[in-house]
Amino acid sequence: MRTHLCGELNTAQAGETVSLCGWVDQRRDLGGLIFLGLRDRAGIVQVVVEPDSDAFADAERLRKEYCVRVTGEVRRRPESQWNDDMATGRIEVVASAVELLNASAPLPLLMSDEDGEEVRLKYRYLDLRRPRMQKNLQLRAALNRAIRNHLDGEGFNEFETPILTRATPEGARDYLVPSRTHPGEFFALPQSPQLFKQLLMMAGMDRYYQIARCFRDEDLRADRQPEFTQLDLEMSFVTEADVQAMAEDLVRAVFADVLSVDLPAAFPRMTWRQAMERYGSDKPDLRLPLELVSVDAHVAHVEFKVFAGPAADPAQRVAALRVPAGAELSRKQIDEYTAYVARYGAKGLAWIKVNDATAGLEGLQSPIAKFLDETAWTGIAQATGATDGDLLLFGAGAWGVTSNFMGHLLVKLGHDRGLAGDDWAPLWVTEFPMFEWDEETQRFYAMHHPFTAPAVDDANALRDDPAGSVSRGYDLVLNGAEIGGGSIRIHRPEMQQAVFDLLGIGTEEAGEKFGFLLEALKYGCPPHGGIAFGLDRMAALMAGEASIRDVIAFPKTTTAQCVMTDAPSAVPQDVLQELGVVLRPREGS
Repeated sequence: MRTHLCGELNTAQAGETVSLCGWVDQRRDLGGLIFLGLRDRAGIVQVVVEPDSDAFADAERLRKEYCVRVTGEVRRRPESQWNDDMATGRIEVVASAVELLNASAPLPLLMSDEDGEEVRLKYRYLDLRRPRMQKNLQLRAALNRAIRNHLDGEGFNEFETPILTRATPEGARDYLVPSRTHPGEFFALPQSPQLFKQLLMMAGMDRYYQIARCFRDEDLRADRQPEFTQLDLEMSFVTEADVQAMAEDLVRAVFADVLSVDLPAAFPRMTWRQAMERYGSDKPDLRLPLELVSVDAHVAHVEFKVFAGPAADPAQRVAALRVPAGAELSRKQIDEYTAYVARYGAKGLAWIKVNDATAGLEGLQSPIAKFLDETAWTGIAQATGATDGDLLLFGAGAWGVTSNFMGHLLVKLGHDRGLAGDDWAPLWVTEFPMFEWDEETQRFYAMHHPFTAPAVDDANALRDDPAGSVSRGYDLVLNGAEIGGGSIRIHRPEMQQAVFDLLGIGTEEAGEKFGFLLEALKYGCPPHGGIAFGLDRMAALMAGEASIRDVIAFPKTTTAQCVMTDAPSAVPQDVLQELGVVLRPREGS
């Protein structure tokens, strides 16, 4: 039906007769001429319908989003009419025929960024016609192609792993699927292909990848989805350095292919402890020129108990954040930042405005200056690099809590004050703790997952000091977002059982839930490791979108609903009976 795509026409086709198909993006009547913006997946082209054309009467009936076919001659525009904001801005198509393929009902949305997200998702098939969304999904398709092209060339094989599997604890609830043929039993949708890709390494497949759909029935946050896509990779006979080198090559190749962007030849590295100390986050944004500084050594002697107490306790800290030229902030603005960090557990935020750094305590404006002596201030000034006009913000308390709320403050201030660069800042974060302790449940949880190998290659040593154990896990961070996480895996059954024991998974429970894995580890399992990339997040970063929903064709809402298809929905009673499922009212309903 068509000879060309609308957005691909240029001056090379001048004088040619073309047939185009698409949607009316806009229609204007000017001085007896009708101008149409005709849109397809490749872009928009201007169509001119002249009053003496047989197509004029047909063009008069067209409205926005009518689906049409246009035949006409490509003509160069006069230079004074060039529109270099459009790829087709130097030509137009003079229509000789306009065929209505399908009319459109009055539109239920504006087809612009002004539409609310709820209506955009309800009429997603219309929202996706917009150039912005077309560009985002085509970028995502290009990302998938670039990934496959690179990995195929590196000797990886693409294997599919099961979607219907058994429930395994990975930190979130599984989506369960009742089995009709095994009444009372359930499949689970995978949270990741983790165990299957490890089994592929045990099977000698050596280099595996998969662009995998994964599912987590978790309490959703603004930018999480119940179903998501990850690039899953696993390799045998490798160390951390091998996996990281492979992943760097992949990410560099993908950015060069899709965005024509050259990432650094080597990505910097930082331990988890360093990242938390300096940035209060395990995914620091290195584009922000702000860092946290521990000032414990300089305030441990002061009479200000808010500082002195945490400074003297190894499990706590006093962290300072220098805001260049921040003394211009008003007290009201500082109070707003204090309220902001309270969301993350802060009990308060101390501050100092540096009016004259050389004047000692006399040059400070602060409600806490009276609690400091010259020794404390000199140490703080040297540690933070404070100069005239700066603002110093302080947080104190438990090490993890303080690092966390000061990290959020760092990011917010950095973006509020326009300090983030527009470049790309990749970073490896390494040496994560093996476990994290939960006070409420009084038990350890795996920082990554239960199959991550510890740095110590001795099960007894791990049992002796689980709190101080470091894992062989690593995350790849880009511009403050974690885009990939992986580890070297446990490949010996005695170490795997030791980890299960420390996580409160006894021998009997481990055998019931992971018996197939423990059995497979007995038969010459090779050392192996891998990484998984969140493709939704990577695509959003590459597209410059704040939300992953804008790079997913049919996303769910923040309440895990599809408002377009009205899913989830009730199931007829006879279907439930066949599955052996009986519904009971929720408590309080």
